[in-house]
Amino acid sequence: MSSASTADGTGRTYRRRPQHGRLFWTVADCWNVVRRGLTHYRRQPVSILWQLGFPILSVLLYGYVFGKAIQVPGGGDYKAFLMPGMFVMTVAMGFVSTATIFVNDSKKGVIDRFRSMPMAPSAVVAGRGATDLIVSCAELGIMMATAYGMGWRPEFGTGPDFGIGFAKAVVLLLSLRFALIWVGVWLGLLLPGPEQVGGLFAIVFPLTMISSIYVSPQQMPHWLGQAALWNPLSSTAGATRALFGAPTARGASWPEQHALLLAGAWPAALTLLFLPLAVRRFRRLSR
Repeated sequence: MSSASTADGTGRTYRRRPQHGRLFWTVADCWNVVRRGLTHYRRQPVSILWQLGFPILSVLLYGYVFGKAIQVPGGGDYKAFLMPGMFVMTVAMGFVSTATIFVNDSKKGVIDRFRSMPMAPSAVVAGRGATDLIVSCAELGIMMATAYGMGWRPEFGTGPDFGIGFAKAVVLLLSLRFALIWVGVWLGLLLPGPEQVGGLFAIVFPLTMISSIYVSPQQMPHWLGQAALWNPLSSTAGATRALFGAPTARGASWPEQHALLLAGAWPAALTLLFLPLAVRRFRRLSR
């Protein structure tokens, strides 16, 4: 059977069967990377539970310990207010896991091995992103089951719109996770070793605290509340609360009044910024 030579974008050439084009092999290589990632989680499912340890612990602590002490502006049950914020925190902290995996693969030489193989360079980055998005669906499912067990019940009303709010909220949560995947990929390719990954928690923890995940920005000092209002996590939290029918504590500020718009705009802006940065960084590894 005859074969054709194909360039991979880095100067290397490799032979592929002529009946399949470059797009076919890019998708096939991407799927192989996804299979590798999912096989790891299938053989070590405790990895997902380990990633969910902090969010689940936060749900239990804030829901039961502070549930009666924290008041929601405008009234409403604090648990119902808290749960959508916990879903946002779960997807937000996922980029640390993405960065950790890339740093470990780089340290162990896995990335170098991928680059030496006859595969599309974009498959490594795209495959990791697809894997993390699939895992995020499982993480959200576990978190929602935990919230349901604590008494959280989304309210969508009745009629033809029943369930549409739930679907929209999940889409917004996964959109934020998709955008933060590329932040994690970029940081994972940028950091020199696993020791530096722990420092990312020094970034993500204040980012989640200075937002509307736990309390309304109206309950913060004015200057801090203004920073929390424009936090991308606050926009997604506010939008998902409204879609889940939870207490929103919505104020009169522009970010609060247009939370749904910003919940779509922030992930799009982050993707447009960090996706090219991640791809460029991966290509520079070949130089």
